Amino acid sequence: MGATVPPADPAGAPPEYVKGIPPVHDEDVHAVDPVALVQAELRVHPRTRAGADGIPAETAAAINACKKESAEPASCPVLAPYYRDLTGNGKDELIVGIEFPDKMMSVRVYTADGDGRLNRIMATTQTVVSVELAGRDVVLRVPSGNRGYELITAWSWEEKQRTMLPTREQIVRVPANPRGPEDRGPGTGPGGGGGSGGGTGPGSGTGSGRGVGPGTGPGSGPGPGPGPGVAPDRP
Repeated sequence: MGATVPPADPAGAPPEYVKGIPPVHDEDVHAVDPVALVQAELRVHPRTRAGADGIPAETAAAINACKKESAEPASCPVLAPYYRDLTGNGKDELIVGIEFPDKMMSVRVYTADGDGRLNRIMATTQTVVSVELAGRDVVLRVPSGNRGYELITAWSWEEKQRTMLPTREQIVRVPANPRGPEDRGPGTGPGGGGGSGGGTGPGSGTGSGRGVGPGTGPGSGPGPGPGPGVAPDRP
């Protein structure tokens, strides 16, 4: 569980009609080619590197080299699209992800109107851990500024502004990765096994497990059990 707080600043991109693509019939965004769509936006903003329309130069070059109707081949940064009714009008919206360098991603959402125009209603670029669709929300999970925590933001349709806005944020703790056997170093506690050989004096056996320490029984044989020592954690 984590703390849920309202976003400090909506920071949503204003709605924007996409130019340079064919009309969308019957508000059916399934007929829109996502690669051609992003390429059309690039033609309008060819040198924009920041903001809602910003795309790094190397990513822009890779997008322009993509073949239409073939989202997400190995060399194309435009990922396969998702569809979901996010506005509640009974028609699907188009959700497109564009991979940027340094594990960043641009997440964009488009809706079609009755006049055949495609309207971009969300655009954000972040270092994304995951993108999910939950009901009518687009949910982004991103690293937080504090190690061991992530920030989950839900973007929702805002009818008055006709755009998607961040409406809820939750800070969650990320469970530590369980350590496998290869991550366990030598223990530091005493060995718990008794010696197995006969002897005439105090036991001098040593534990043979990962914890190394003096044996507790008589004799000089090695103790069979691991000691309770804890290996140092590894990142």
